[in-house]
Amino acid sequence: MTYRAETAVDEPDPDGGAASALTDAAARRPGHPGLSTAEVAERVSRGEVNDVPARSSRSTPDIIRANVFTRFNAIIGILFVIMLAVAPIQDALFGFVIVANTAIGIIQELRAKKTLDSLAVIGEAKPTVRRDGVAAEIPVGEIVLGDLVELGPGDKCVVDGEVVEADGLEIDESLLTGEADPVLKRPGDQVMSGSFVVAGGGAFTATKVGREAYAAQLAEEASRFTLVHSELRSGISQILKYVTWMMVPTAIGLVISQSVVEKNDWREAVRRMVGGIVPMVPEGLVLLTSVAFAIGVIRLGRKQCLVQELPAIEGLARVDVVCLDKTGTLTEGGMDVTEVRLLGSGDQAGEGGGAAPDEAYVGRVLGALGASDPRPNASLQAIIDAYPGPADWECTAALPFSSARKYSGAALTEPSGEASGWLLGAPDVLLPADDPALGEIEDLNTQGLRVLLLARTERELEDERVAEGVRPAALVVLEQRLRPDAADTLRYFAEQNVAAKVISGDNAVSVGAVAGKLGLPGAEHTVDARQLPADREEMATALEDGAVFGRVTPQQKRDMVGALQSRGHTVAMTGDGVNDVLALKDADIGVSMGSGSEATRAVAQIVLLNNSFSTLPSVVAEGRRVIGNIERVANLFLVKTVYSVLLALLVVCSQVSYPFLPRHLTLLSTLTIGVPAFFLALAPNKERARPNFVRRVMRYAIPAGVIAAVATFATYLVARSHYTGEGARDAETSAATLTLFLISMWVLAIVARPYTWWRIGLVLTMALGFVIVIVTPWLQDFFALKLVGTSMPWTAVGIAVAASLLLEVAWRWVGRRFPA
Repeated sequence: MTYRAETAVDEPDPDGGAASALTDAAARRPGHPGLSTAEVAERVSRGEVNDVPARSSRSTPDIIRANVFTRFNAIIGILFVIMLAVAPIQDALFGFVIVANTAIGIIQELRAKKTLDSLAVIGEAKPTVRRDGVAAEIPVGEIVLGDLVELGPGDKCVVDGEVVEADGLEIDESLLTGEADPVLKRPGDQVMSGSFVVAGGGAFTATKVGREAYAAQLAEEASRFTLVHSELRSGISQILKYVTWMMVPTAIGLVISQSVVEKNDWREAVRRMVGGIVPMVPEGLVLLTSVAFAIGVIRLGRKQCLVQELPAIEGLARVDVVCLDKTGTLTEGGMDVTEVRLLGSGDQAGEGGGAAPDEAYVGRVLGALGASDPRPNASLQAIIDAYPGPADWECTAALPFSSARKYSGAALTEPSGEASGWLLGAPDVLLPADDPALGEIEDLNTQGLRVLLLARTERELEDERVAEGVRPAALVVLEQRLRPDAADTLRYFAEQNVAAKVISGDNAVSVGAVAGKLGLPGAEHTVDARQLPADREEMATALEDGAVFGRVTPQQKRDMVGALQSRGHTVAMTGDGVNDVLALKDADIGVSMGSGSEATRAVAQIVLLNNSFSTLPSVVAEGRRVIGNIERVANLFLVKTVYSVLLALLVVCSQVSYPFLPRHLTLLSTLTIGVPAFFLALAPNKERARPNFVRRVMRYAIPAGVIAAVATFATYLVARSHYTGEGARDAETSAATLTLFLISMWVLAIVARPYTWWRIGLVLTMALGFVIVIVTPWLQDFFALKLVGTSMPWTAVGIAVAASLLLEVAWRWVGRRFPA
């Protein structure tokens, strides 16, 4: 039975010629003109506009409040005011450090905000709205109530509305309902903001705009510059919580003990108490974390990489599996038709009667199919470029491409009035498993070529069985354009022990050939996802063993991400099409191409605005640099916290004067922690981040802090028995400071490993800074540091050397006893 459709009658145009029977999608629309300019102005005046929250970072006042009004700034601020009242300015230097640190944090976040704001404007898609009969792209915030919004594959519904035009319109509402199956929409059906189009096209009238629609909340949540949960931040918060608990009883104990020791000199007691409390607060660690994150965002922003959530920086450092979509990632969007192979199936209608179609006829069919789709994908665009649509053919019905079906179709009427139905799609979907043509197709796929089957159907396009019993007419051979930077990127992942998995909806053998050309390890062993086990454990095993997977459905992509995560893998997923949205949302890190659909950009944490796959190594490297270095410098801050707490306890128990004034510990913290930590935090670091941050940091910080506290207190006690008379207290403090400085420098030397020229220079520069303070008279007076005699200073050095040897032993023992 021949497929037939209503025959259109050509009507003369004003020039006397026949009007084109083959019309594009715009001409086939019902012709709703949309709102007029006057109607739009009226709605704007009534406030019926899509006034949505800005797609941006936190506001400037929020950033200032977040950096100024913190628990630790409050504590340090109170102590700063107290010290200004009872002591010289040099004992209140720690307060100026807090002010400087807070200013740095604000400046860095404002810079990050500026970068994000500008990049978000670049990366934000604009919906197409029809007004006065003309379609134009406008910002989301300019949509008004009653606007006619056009939709096509990949477009996101930014406001709620009612469908008025539909051409095979299928909408995925999974972001709202959790159901992955697309919903076929017809005129009169409702569409909800936050859903997106997976197939077909159409238009809807906006019925809810602004904060009444879901779009405002979803868009804000998807693109906000948030500081959400991360192991690093929660670990630091946990440490700071414990420190806060220890500060209160320690402060009380110090006040009492110093009042007893100092007798009536309450000012000196307060000075010594503050000197014991201030170094317990690792406020620099919190600041350095924020600064490192912010700098990471700025660095990536300069490479046209939009970081939509700060924790994405941390997640990147933990990635050990990256799932890549072939199209748009390994290959460029464009394709070329290299060959059309006719398949003689006999009894074909057309310009040969019952004979098989010739090449010219197939070319006209392909041209008509291409012209029937107003939003062609890359494969169809290549066909359009090779075969322009014939002017004397008419398309009476169209079946848009769907990733679930893996084919598209059209009902065509030829100039002779003959009607026919055609499908264009995946050969292994349209042909039975025993069809001899599949062998020929397999050979082409092994060469990395993409093959589509053009087949004739006898059924209506709306028939669910339209693909059954089709008659093959021709194979369309397409060649994909490989990204020139893809091979180097895959090589980088292999060197960094990040497993790359190519997951595609295309034929597995074809995908494997492309991956093989790019040098992906294991590309020769391809897996057809239709043969993957449904059980999660078995699927995870297959995924760990394989590297290339073809014929993967959108739901399978999501299942594959979940299976890998069930084995403890941290998964990054790249994609640009709507079929990637579910997997991007579930992956630990979703990476979208800037040219991808609005839906993918909305759910991804990272958007590559330059569409360059080669940016990914920089993204991963930046994440590793930030997290690896934060963990490295955390040792410096927490060793100080531990020895400060223990020193305070030893002083309280021994009922002696606290050995340090705030100025001494400010000097030590600056030279052994603050300045070096800033440089170490910005250094290159390729090591993949690991879990259990608090455990790994504290396993060394505790023994190192104990050693530093005991050695320093021992020097102080020896110095108290050695020095007598006027100036004894300053001499005792100077000896203890020398010991603590040398031990802290050794901790810095350990943390700075492995050594490079600049790290050695950094350690030596800090040591030189202390020497300058010791030998410069006015600095001696300013910091109240003066080494008296020779025997006690050398004793202090000897104790520091012994303690440093113990630090080395502890470092090696901890590494063996408590492996990371």
